[in-house]
Amino acid sequence: MASLEISALTKSFDGQEVLRGLDLSVGDGEFWALVGPSGCGKSVLLRNIAGLVTPDSGTIRLAGRDVTRLAPAERDIAMVFQSYALYPHLSVAGNLGIGLRQAGLSRADTAEAVRHVADLLGLGPLMNRLPQELSGGERQRVAIGRAIVRKPSLFLFDEPLSNLDAALRVHMRIEMADLHRRLGRTTIYVTHDQVEAMTLADRIVVMNAGRIEQTGRPMDVYHDPANMFVAGFIGSPRMNFLDAGRLGRPGRHVGIRPEHITVSRVSGAVSGTVDHIETLGSETNLLVRTAELGFVTVRLFGHQEFAANETVHLDFDRQRELYFDAAGQRLR
Repeated sequence: MASLEISALTKSFDGQEVLRGLDLSVGDGEFWALVGPSGCGKSVLLRNIAGLVTPDSGTIRLAGRDVTRLAPAERDIAMVFQSYALYPHLSVAGNLGIGLRQAGLSRADTAEAVRHVADLLGLGPLMNRLPQELSGGERQRVAIGRAIVRKPSLFLFDEPLSNLDAALRVHMRIEMADLHRRLGRTTIYVTHDQVEAMTLADRIVVMNAGRIEQTGRPMDVYHDPANMFVAGFIGSPRMNFLDAGRLGRPGRHVGIRPEHITVSRVSGAVSGTVDHIETLGSETNLLVRTAELGFVTVRLFGHQEFAANETVHLDFDRQRELYFDAAGQRLR
């Protein structure tokens, strides 16, 4: 295991700055998730850590050792990509052991290490199969196993579950969380999926346009966002940003999450009509059109019966409102 320290990291491609002086400190054995919109720089940051890309400036330290200019093989890092990148002509056992054999480990020691990882990931019955004979989830487990078998100091995951269907992603999230608890290895995980980030990570890093907007524990970032970008990016349905003056809070922007708005058919602070309904079983989401505030998204728990064009009345939990200045920074 190892800590990871990144200081003032920059990277440009064709004159366009992709990473803008990033600082990051990951503790030994922690699981951090990088989230942000496409093009924000999270995969580029991961590839800099892996040594697949060389930064223009700044330093990367792993367990106190400067690895900024080292080749990938010299960093004691294992990386799992979105594509499984398995050798099609090798069996599961062959794919798991090829890195150890290339590193000069004996055949007996390789076989023992492969057996251990196969038991850990439930791959024992599949050891003689070729990749094309495996399901998507099985292939991903082999790719993860190939990384684990090397016993690296740091795991890097680049959207490893994005090619799986929804049900399998849920299953693999549980497996990965359990795997991290058992191995305790320092892990950096890139994802577009907020649910993955919120449920797997000890800390999340919200990136935008090559910068880190905020880092923190998932629920701290959710409840206490540093600015409008983070507030709007984290959470689904996304936070409402409303006209403060029309709510009687002049001089600032108001943000409020959909679950902090109540709906009545009798009375409320703001009236509107139901424009769209999402019935999801465990929750019901309403898009309400109002004259004062435009569209407002409301999240109700459980199944709730509403009809399109129905008149409803909204109230806002003032204790849960967040306030932002004209530049989008949080007002405390």
